[in-house]
Amino acid sequence: MQLELKKRACFIRDFCRYRILERVNGGRFPVLWQDRYPCLHDNTGTTGFDRHYVYHLAWAARVLAQIRPEEHYDISSSLYFATMVSAFIKVSFFDYRPAELQLSGLTSNRADLLSLPFADASVRSLSCMHVVEHVGLGRYGDRLDPEGDLKAAAELKRVLAPGGDLLFVVPIGKPRIAFNAHRIYSYDQVVSYFGELNLQQFALIPDDAQGGGIVTDAARELADAQNYGCGCFWFRKEGA
Repeated sequence: MQLELKKRACFIRDFCRYRILERVNGGRFPVLWQDRYPCLHDNTGTTGFDRHYVYHLAWAARVLAQIRPEEHYDISSSLYFATMVSAFIKVSFFDYRPAELQLSGLTSNRADLLSLPFADASVRSLSCMHVVEHVGLGRYGDRLDPEGDLKAAAELKRVLAPGGDLLFVVPIGKPRIAFNAHRIYSYDQVVSYFGELNLQQFALIPDDAQGGGIVTDAARELADAQNYGCGCFWFRKEGA
């Protein structure tokens, strides 16, 4: 509480000082108290960020740069990922709650992950990242279903073409459900759900930043030692 009061006092002091400086320097802008917009927590030594989302999206973009697909399908992952990648690769984005996006190289449509609108074995480049752990928990208006995540995984496998690549990301560590936010999986659970596919790469974003930003080719034991890590799985289906 004292720290918050100190920050507010600092804001008022800086406001008064800046208003004087603005006037002295020609008054290009009006500095009015009613226009204030206090940002009290940005004066930090380093820039904070969500480790899961910054690193797993960077990992996925690098995998796509390596694969270089003609077209990529994304199921409900981050809009930042879909919109940025669409500058270089044609992206079709699908979500249970469709996003109203208008960008060249990008289409955005509605899809239910439990019943994807694609033919069997038709998608060669596919991602579904930080999504499946939510399916069946009702968080986003979906129906409660303890096997919702397994059904979603089955759909991803169904639509993936022979020779196709799947980028799959979920929380990793000691298995449990944090209802109604998400599930946390063990390494072996995820690999078993996609047993028909070949694991090309596993990358881990550890709980502790001291453990590294992202650990490529991380060991299963390290993954299972996490509390709420982020597991990044690159799977490929056999075939031409």
